[in-house]
Amino acid sequence: MKHFTLGYLILLPLLFALFFFDISPIANFVNTYQTKLSLLFLSHSLDAGRVVGTDIWVNPHYKIFITNACNGMIPILVLDAAILAYHASWFKKILWIGIGYIAFTITNLVRLYAVAILVKKQSEFHFYHTILGNILLLVVGLVLFYLFLNSTKHQRVTR
Repeated sequence: MKHFTLGYLILLPLLFALFFFDISPIANFVNTYQTKLSLLFLSHSLDAGRVVGTDIWVNPHYKIFITNACNGMIPILVLDAAILAYHASWFKKILWIGIGYIAFTITNLVRLYAVAILVKKQSEFHFYHTILGNILLLVVGLVLFYLFLNSTKHQRVTR
């Protein structure tokens, strides 16, 4: 458990530095790609004219914009750090990082779509985006990590 905890606490800021914060060219590429993917999905699933650049028009008087914090990378990196810190084969780690990426990307797209559809007033944004949206991402992350742990059950070594 100490090995996992220490590994997680080292890997988490490292992954954020490499793939999220603007200090890394890799992060700029990843976040731009992830944001464009989100906007592409929303531009095809929402009514015409509701997605303009990085803005999503909720109504004629209120818009939200997709930034790095909304593109789904934060929960992906949190899960990736946990998977990488856990004692398992590299095949299982890479497999579950891929599964996590796909699951979180889809979940985040659903979350953004739901926010764009459900939010009618600015005062509702916090509830749908921050509370319900983050609860959804949290539950998906916990389920994914639980499934990852179950998939590695036969590999565990007791010390």
